[in-house]
Amino acid sequence: MNHLNLIDSHAHLDLPEFAPDFDNVLNRAADVGINTIITIGTDVPSSKKAIELALGHNNIYATVGIHPCDASTANDQAFKALTELAIHPRVVGVGETGLDFYHKTSSEEQQLKALKFQLDLAIQTCKPVIVHSRQAETAILPILLGWANANPAHPKGVIHCFNGSIETADKYLNAGFYISLGGFVTYPSSRKNFEVYRFIPIDRLLIETDCPFLPPQPHRGQRNEPSYLAQTAQTLATIKGVPFEELARMTAENAQNLFGLPLISQSEKL
Repeated sequence: MNHLNLIDSHAHLDLPEFAPDFDNVLNRAADVGINTIITIGTDVPSSKKAIELALGHNNIYATVGIHPCDASTANDQAFKALTELAIHPRVVGVGETGLDFYHKTSSEEQQLKALKFQLDLAIQTCKPVIVHSRQAETAILPILLGWANANPAHPKGVIHCFNGSIETADKYLNAGFYISLGGFVTYPSSRKNFEVYRFIPIDRLLIETDCPFLPPQPHRGQRNEPSYLAQTAQTLATIKGVPFEELARMTAENAQNLFGLPLISQSEKL
């Protein structure tokens, strides 16, 4: 697989789980063809760390944002910092933002305030948003659809770690969003969602690890890492009935198009 150029569109490389063997993690990713990684900010400190990682590695890019579970940190000082960070040339998106009504670490009011600020920031910087939604579809869907409709020329973003229905996927796709799937597609419990995965057009699909979270089935209970993305891609190719190489190529091109990334040649190193 190492002749491929897969893109991990959603990782959390700033987290301490990767500190002991960071270089080895990147080397293993390159060995299986994952030559571009987007590391995602979830609050101001992690957003700064994401930029630091991107500055230190040519094939890592950053996003800056406040995760809904961290929305209690979304004060005026944090918003000012995010506004300054978002214009950095290594920053390719705004978020991870969204709504999470499963975890109770931030109030709905705090989450909505942070989400709406980041949607505005995405417009100001002309960058896509990375959206997290957990048990909040009823609340977040009209907000995102309204935002997309009000900004038809803006690059919309991606619904990360999508776990919704065909009907919901169709609404997001019609509004211009990409949809991203991760290692959970390999879980036995995901078989009931295969029709949803087949429904998502391959030219609107991204793939991600969300590492260190959600490792694919062969690695359950372990730390997830970018190299495992190849297993997710292989499983999705089988589910969708397309060649692995086609799914790898298309999802990489989709990430390139959404985030404005160059495709990386195999000779380049992370």
